[in-house]
Amino acid sequence: MVGTLAALVLYFGYLQVTGNFHTVVAGEFYRSNQPTAARLKAYKKKDGIRSVLNLRGAHPGQAWYDQEKAAAKRLGLELIDFKMSDHQTLSPIRLAALEGAMARAPKPVLVHCKAGADRTGLAAALYLYHQKKRSPSEAGWQLSFLYGHIGVPWLSRARPMDETWMAVNTGDRVPAVAWRGS
Repeated sequence: MVGTLAALVLYFGYLQVTGNFHTVVAGEFYRSNQPTAARLKAYKKKDGIRSVLNLRGAHPGQAWYDQEKAAAKRLGLELIDFKMSDHQTLSPIRLAALEGAMARAPKPVLVHCKAGADRTGLAAALYLYHQKKRSPSEAGWQLSFLYGHIGVPWLSRARPMDETWMAVNTGDRVPAVAWRGS
């Protein structure tokens, strides 16, 4: 048990140290944790990133945001801010707004949140499901342990990302009690 826990900690640490960067659709959609200015530059050079969709929302005055905004401007990247929380399900209106932001973002787009696991996982799953017409099971892998997402009921604060995903791909409405202002 201790060895398994240690392996999990090492794996999650590895994801964060390496930027949790992954290709969702080559030449079109990439995902990561909060990128540094150096990583943005590298992603632009290697993958041709033209825009960044920040799922943490605008936070002027906070170092991480000001650095990202300055780097995006310096690199000629369009920065799109979309505030969402990993502990709140998305209402149908917010889902539509997120889908619209992803559809309109100049491609290739880099989508990120803080860790690149929960909010980013939901966005990637939605993109694959709606824009690329992938099956729910294939798209749903974006919300998985492989990317650092843990959606265990009653144990994970990020479980609302799974609840939103399940509601979307089953055609159910997201439960109103879970909206909590999203």
